[in-house]
Amino acid sequence: MGGKYRITGDKYPRMRRPRRRSKLILAATASVVALGLAGWGTLQLIDVFTGGDRTASAADRKADCPSAKPSAAAKVLPKPAKIKVNVYNATPRGGLAKAAADELKKRGFAIGKVGNADAKYDKKVAGTGMLLGAPAALNGTFPVLGTQLPGAATKTDARRTADVDLIIGTKFKAFSTPKAAAAALTALTKPSPAPSTC
Repeated sequence: MGGKYRITGDKYPRMRRPRRRSKLILAATASVVALGLAGWGTLQLIDVFTGGDRTASAADRKADCPSAKPSAAAKVLPKPAKIKVNVYNATPRGGLAKAAADELKKRGFAIGKVGNADAKYDKKVAGTGMLLGAPAALNGTFPVLGTQLPGAATKTDARRTADVDLIIGTKFKAFSTPKAAAAALTALTKPSPAPSTC
């Protein structure tokens, strides 16, 4: 080759563009994804045509799952005979406190004072009743006595004694039936099962 520029030696200049690594990486990633999707699709088709082994796997999961166990021990609540109840009437109906105290006595509660409510509560308890006692009664005495009178409000005071006051409200009609009260008490003492993880 003549002319001004002459090629000498045994090395020739590159005539192609340098390869870009990003295109190679993109192509490799796309092929891996395509192979993965193809494999997953194949497994799905096999599962559809063979029916899968869903019943066996569910049975295996049940066998591996431990039976539900209570999350905590049964709650220990005081027996009605250990609860001393003072019964006060905050309604205009006469004789209600004595009738309520007699009924609670039949159900096993120890009865303390019986009479009309103080001026602080007289005709001022709008619901079925109010349970009044020391703060310790919230987790023991109140729930047990509350099974006899659902919907009764609870309030704590500064007393240090274990007795509680039942102040009968204006909407009071009757206590729960003994059967309903016993069922509610059983539900209170029953431990709650731990949530299943299976």
